[in-house]
Amino acid sequence: VQLQASGGGLVQPGGSLRLSCAASESIFSSNVMAWYRQAPGKQRELVAVFDRGDNIAYVDSVKGRFTISRDNAKNSMYLEMNSLKPEDTAVYYCYAKYGSDNYWGHGTQVTVSS
Repeated sequence: VQLQASGGGLVQPGGSLRLSCAASESIFSSNVMAWYRQAPGKQRELVAVFDRGDNIAYVDSVKGRFTISRDNAKNSMYLEMNSLKPEDTAVYYCYAKYGSDNYWGHGTQVTVSS
């Protein structure tokens, strides 16, 4: 399974970005789909996740600002990010679990700076 993340960029504090993750196989078959991020000098952290039952969870720091969504017909997952803060600056990765196998996409850089 190949995952391709896109949509990152430079945005001012308070701005918005929408990340996309395109999968090479049906995301309906996945057990878990998620967005992670890794800031310089920090460990990779889970940002938002779907499980197979479409239950959604967010890390506390993005609740109310970020929204994860998916389009099964397009084999794509999205992360709508609003009210961005400098501390959201990181490389964002999409992740999928099919069966017991884990897949990562290449990251997309998000920089929040004035």
